Amino acid sequence: MTSNPFIDLLKRLMARFALRGSSGAITDMGLHRVFNGEAWQTQTFIAKADSYEQDLAAVVSSGMAQLGVTRAEVEGKTILLKPNLVETSSVKSACINTHPRVMYAAVVAFQRLGAARVLIGEGAGHRRDSMILLEQSGLVDVLKETGAAFVDLNYAEVTAVPNAGRISRLKRFMLPRVVREADWVVSMAKLKTHHWAGVTLAMKNLYGVVPGAYYGWPKNVLHHVGLQQSIYDVAATVNAHFAIVDGIIGMEGDGPILGEAKPAGVLVMGRNLPAVDATCSRVMGIDPVWIPYLAASPYFLGPIHEDEIEQRGERIDAVKTEFRLLEHIHVHRYLMGRRRTKTAAGGKETYGMFTY
Repeated sequence: MTSNPFIDLLKRLMARFALRGSSGAITDMGLHRVFNGEAWQTQTFIAKADSYEQDLAAVVSSGMAQLGVTRAEVEGKTILLKPNLVETSSVKSACINTHPRVMYAAVVAFQRLGAARVLIGEGAGHRRDSMILLEQSGLVDVLKETGAAFVDLNYAEVTAVPNAGRISRLKRFMLPRVVREADWVVSMAKLKTHHWAGVTLAMKNLYGVVPGAYYGWPKNVLHHVGLQQSIYDVAATVNAHFAIVDGIIGMEGDGPILGEAKPAGVLVMGRNLPAVDATCSRVMGIDPVWIPYLAASPYFLGPIHEDEIEQRGERIDAVKTEFRLLEHIHVHRYLMGRRRTKTAAGGKETYGMFTY
């Protein structure tokens, strides 16, 4: 898409408006297409996967092939897989963290395409001792089985990188050099609701590349400048190359830690993170237009509208399962209202007196 300074300024203003949670209807109308001059075109892939015991490496490899990932793109390259590794002390850890068998599947899939190195990197937001998380989560076994190496992104050597999103007041991010130097950064997220963001998927998962040694636990600086704004900015700055979301067992309710297990039986993947997150949201029965950081994405980062995302693999309606939202959580109450309004309108989106 061509760049024009004046148009880019207008787009950034619209993105900021969306991140205030104010312009879901405008985003739904597709105003970004007027500014961009054309529609986005990308693909996401949904695979059914009912168990962590099945051959998930074959599932991931099939999805990557469906999305046009070739050996020529991967051979000889360094791949950094970024899991969602949050907490392991809870009995709910299986639905909190990206499952180790999904991580194993991704490592093997990239190795089969000739990757020179596959790294697993995480900067956990709650635990300062990553070695405990590795042991308790089962990721140590993945490292032993595959030969992949682990990088603690909370304490890795960093470099200053300009804030590519330019939405929050942060001028730059201190990012680990290993993230900047990797040929592929892959967000390996978990399919979960979130008590502040609404959902936590591939874009929110990139919070974990920002080092706690600079930004605190749980990345307090990012929360202070605005959760939705910093999710957008981090995603724009990291500019991950691929996403794989573990929705075999997700989390509903009071996510990302205190919710309940929700079997969804899917893996969702794609090259564009907003498109992947929008697809995941729809699988969860949540309209992505009403998630502020997703509503802002079409102006610069990627599409969230169904007609701009070519769906490969399973159809969304074949795997959709509504994730429970909680009335006492403000962002959930808002999303519940949008869900009820859309149902009452026969599946069409409504805003005020208008129906789209």
